[in-house]
Amino acid sequence: MPIVLKCHAGLGPTVTGTALVAADNFSARYDLNRLEGTFSRPAHKLFGQSYLDKILVLQTAKGGVASAWMLREMTARGMAPKAIIFDRTNTILAQGAAFAEMTMVDRFEDGDPTTLIRTGDEVRIEPAKGLVTILNRD
Repeated sequence: MPIVLKCHAGLGPTVTGTALVAADNFSARYDLNRLEGTFSRPAHKLFGQSYLDKILVLQTAKGGVASAWMLREMTARGMAPKAIIFDRTNTILAQGAAFAEMTMVDRFEDGDPTTLIRTGDEVRIEPAKGLVTILNRD
């Protein structure tokens, strides 16, 4: 049975994909190897894992303008996640997602999405409606 979570209206198109979840923060600049499509900072909870074609579920964005424009660069090269779900994001990364035409949502009514969504869950994000639906659980 699908689980529907309500969040703030977000950015980008509706997408469906597999969640990759960590109770950790996110910087496109410092946490990723953008050439290989993996988390590369050893201290990150997703270290060594591929983010390609995944829906990332993380606590918050960190970093500044460089992190934002890197989302566009990753999308242009086909080396980006499908979407990013945050508990809370910042305006700089939201602008980067808009520039990259990447789906992004945050501010959930039901709590921290890193505890509500599990790695391996198939999720559908409908940003215009402010909805994230967990379609199934492994």
